[in-house]
Amino acid sequence: QVQLVESGGGLVQAGGSLRLSCAGSGRTFSRYVMTWFRQAPGKEREFVALISSSGRSTNHADSVKGRFTISRDNTKNTVYLQMNSLKVEDTAVYYCAAREGYGSYRADEYDYWGQGTQVTVSS
Repeated sequence: QVQLVESGGGLVQAGGSLRLSCAGSGRTFSRYVMTWFRQAPGKEREFVALISSSGRSTNHADSVKGRFTISRDNTKNTVYLQMNSLKVEDTAVYYCAAREGYGSYRADEYDYWGQGTQVTVSS
């Protein structure tokens, strides 16, 4: 089992940058595929980026490709989401999630979730 806590959200102007962090508890963090999702008001939760348990493989949604980068440091039990060139449409609550086994774009296939961190991008 793993507990997840996100941080790093905030208010930023369009074109700016933020780095989100997700700290995991426990000694088994390195076993989990880690994924960032986001949810805007009135919309479904959507996939943003995922990283394999080892960190060697990543995948990013088309909407963020080239602007966002997911990474992890298993020695610190932490996964990051570097967000550059932010757009107003990136405004959402961002969640990190964990699962064992293969990576998935589906939120309902994840077992563990953080509480979320708000990202607001102003024009």
